[in-house]
Amino acid sequence: VRGIVYGVLGNRDGLDDVAQQVWTAAWQRIGELRETKKWRSWLYRLTRNAAIDAGRDATRRRKRSAALTAEVAVAARSSSPEADVVSEERHQQVLAAIQALPALYREPFVMRHLNGWSYRDISDAMGMPVDTVETRLVRARRFLRESLKDKVQ
Repeated sequence: VRGIVYGVLGNRDGLDDVAQQVWTAAWQRIGELRETKKWRSWLYRLTRNAAIDAGRDATRRRKRSAALTAEVAVAARSSSPEADVVSEERHQQVLAAIQALPALYREPFVMRHLNGWSYRDISDAMGMPVDTVETRLVRARRFLRESLKDKVQ
């Protein structure tokens, strides 16, 4: 759920709040689910709609975009402070590039590379053919490669 919200919003502002709203709504609306095999798709749509609503609200309030990079923690610590700074800068550049992706490409990219979903799962959740998912992922990777070409080495 958090990954889908991040994929739609592109930042972490209000991420936990939206996720909590989704789980509350899922609990209240679980009776609407007719086929248990469609749980993942149903939850995806519920999450995506909640995230879109939250994104609209956030746009109206114009929250600071710097919060994304301020909340990012370095996953692995290196042995020197200089290496830590370089690693953190690279990490922030990559996250900023992901955030800059158009939502059309960011959503499947986050689902695949940050959440580990299969192409089929993404296809089912987003209601599009697997070929379209593949195309969007290729374009997202190309966009990231171009935007990070001179920044990350």
